[in-house]
Amino acid sequence: MSEQTGKYSDDRSAQVEAVQGVVDRVASWQDGATEETVRDELTKGLTEAGVTVPDTFLDEAVRRINHNDGEHFDVAPLLD
Repeated sequence: MSEQTGKYSDDRSAQVEAVQGVVDRVASWQDGATEETVRDELTKGLTEAGVTVPDTFLDEAVRRINHNDGEHFDVAPLLD
């Protein structure tokens, strides 16, 4: 495992990594899906990963996935 050099603790880094994985998967597979479907898939994936995020995160993630043609983005700034 790499040494922590940023502002995140090991737990925080693991959470960010889990959220990033879910968002990347949903962005890849749900291109062109409705906002409701994207939100449902994000919620399902985050629940399966055992991670909770604020509704504001979900709102922004759904917006970015739907309006950026499924482009991947860094979730860490949205979790601060």
